[in-house]
Amino acid sequence: MSVVQDMVGASASPNWGRIPAVTVTAKARLAGTTVLLETDAGPLWLTLHAFGVRLRTGERAIGGYGLLAEEPEALAPTLAAEEGRTVVTAGGLTLTLDHAPLSFTLTRADGRVVQSSPTDGHFVRRFRLPPFAKLDGAWFVSLDLKSGEPVYGLGEKWGQLDHRGQLLRSRNEDALGVNGQWSYKNTPFAWSPEGWGLLAHTPAPVTHGVGYAPWSQRAYGLVVEDDHLDLFLFTGADGAALLEQYTGLTGRAPVPPLWSLGVILSKAYYRTPEEVIAVATEVRAKGMPCDTITFDGRAWQDTDTRFAFEWDPKRFRDPAATLATLKAMDFKICAWEYPLVSVNNPLFDELAAKGWLLKDRRTGEAYRYQWDLEPFGPVLTPLPDSGLIDFTHPDAYAYWRDCHKPLFEAGVDMIKADFGEQVEPDMLASNGETGHALHNVYAHLYNRCVYEAAQTYCASGPFLFSRASWIGAQRYPAQWGGDPQADWEGMAGNLRGGLSWGLSGAPYYATDVGGFYRDQRDPILYVRWAQAAVFSAHMRLHGIGPREPWSYGPEAEAATLAALKLRYRLIPYLHTAMETAAATGLPVQRAMALACPDDRAAWAFEDQFFCGPDLLVAPCLNPAGTVTVYLPAGQWHQFPDGAVLEGGRVHTLTLDLDEMAVFARAGTRIPLGPEVEHTGALGGRPVVTGYWTAG
Repeated sequence: MSVVQDMVGASASPNWGRIPAVTVTAKARLAGTTVLLETDAGPLWLTLHAFGVRLRTGERAIGGYGLLAEEPEALAPTLAAEEGRTVVTAGGLTLTLDHAPLSFTLTRADGRVVQSSPTDGHFVRRFRLPPFAKLDGAWFVSLDLKSGEPVYGLGEKWGQLDHRGQLLRSRNEDALGVNGQWSYKNTPFAWSPEGWGLLAHTPAPVTHGVGYAPWSQRAYGLVVEDDHLDLFLFTGADGAALLEQYTGLTGRAPVPPLWSLGVILSKAYYRTPEEVIAVATEVRAKGMPCDTITFDGRAWQDTDTRFAFEWDPKRFRDPAATLATLKAMDFKICAWEYPLVSVNNPLFDELAAKGWLLKDRRTGEAYRYQWDLEPFGPVLTPLPDSGLIDFTHPDAYAYWRDCHKPLFEAGVDMIKADFGEQVEPDMLASNGETGHALHNVYAHLYNRCVYEAAQTYCASGPFLFSRASWIGAQRYPAQWGGDPQADWEGMAGNLRGGLSWGLSGAPYYATDVGGFYRDQRDPILYVRWAQAAVFSAHMRLHGIGPREPWSYGPEAEAATLAALKLRYRLIPYLHTAMETAAATGLPVQRAMALACPDDRAAWAFEDQFFCGPDLLVAPCLNPAGTVTVYLPAGQWHQFPDGAVLEGGRVHTLTLDLDEMAVFARAGTRIPLGPEVEHTGALGGRPVVTGYWTAG
């Protein structure tokens, strides 16, 4: 087993003493705004920026994929090069580099240390873990961690938001739920409220030992599975500043169309056009607020031949008429897709002949992806072998983008860009990238392609739901958390996944209200999930089996409809939070560590969050209706019409089914809009009809 495999496998602690640390071999020199260090692992280039430091070993042999929104401007540094040490100063930052071995300390002008190589020492050497090490096909970097220092970010994670003590691998996976370490959306960006952050700018997998005890409980070890190292260190004072720096580098989310803030109704799946029209008619007859209805996977495609932008001819003789009927009821329409083409569709051979599918590097032929059939059977339909679109090929990219034109012209408003985690090591792209490095960035290319299609062809404005994501995904909103189990822990994990994604620079997220798999018909769970989702950026009712409120019984229907009506009244507030996200990178849903940087006691309450700047939300995560909520200092008023509670302490509440644990500080004014059944009634802009005032 290689050193990298030993680290990634996490079966034991590596023998750090046998991993040679990188050493500087010559005096540093200045080339413009770049400091060049010759090392025994090759040249390193250092630059200082307004946000912090960038360290890299040169350019990747294969492109950067546009993960950065733009190349950051370097500051003009002052260089003091002496024997055994280099000191670089610019913009109020000082980077001190020792040469043997290469290690660093980054300080502010006031002398405060931002970050450094770890203080974890060994009896016979200064560093127990190498500060920098070149491995076989990878780089290892270690950073210092203080006792009790939390670390956040790293994408969509279902468990504890503070990753201290965890070993996590940034690699997109079809997680089949929200129960394990695997997740669909990853980014090798992490940050600490102590005032530092990091980004490993790479398409390749990255493993993070975050104070992971088998490695070191006082260090952050980073394994970048790429021959090229491109590491950014950020210096923001708190989470908000660090997210602003990270999204300033990797791009910010635009404000999505107003209609996307409305309710999205879906299930897996509406089997016929008659069924979906009947559901839509019932939605309007019952006065349920709803903007979008979804043709999920098999709802419009033939499973055996998908995906080829074709309506299943056996069920849809006139798809345009179906869409027109829904449009006449003021529905927006979402259509599902994934970037794979069945070998049973003639399109597979056509695209393979053009070289527009990822190839098998062992044979040079189009790769035939074989699905793992274990999770299919009675729940999901088994799928045939399929090819993957090669988004690195300019012509294939343009073809897939432009294939969306007829869909949008027919009346589709939104694409659910599903999957994107299926790239395997033996796949080969037209740009020469192998599956190992392409695996994560494939989702970025796929999402960008579909978002560009919506920008170009969708008259109602660009918006999509994507499942898999990598660095910079926030530029192509939005994302949803895939396939939670339809139970209380599935709800809790799905909500935490959204908060973790927000802590990673992506401000918009939706859960599957009611849970995706198993149609358990739990009305209390459904109501509590819907109530929590009111305060997320986007809201979708989705799963296996009906997700219309009345399908859960009259009591659940009444409580859910009340929550949905409140959602629409909150559109002005939510829209303002999205404008803030577009300007700063702050998510709509803000975990307590982000929302309360000066209240460390709040950070421990990871299941509650702020929606926007003013509403504190404590989701009910059990059938008994009990909620334990921490309120920061001050007086708080339950929203919209509840009790007055004192902050600086924990409260335990028991909620009626139609009651929510949502609070605002005394004096807060929340803008509210009118009660409407769809956003089309708002005239294309948020409308404020009044304000709710806390006290």
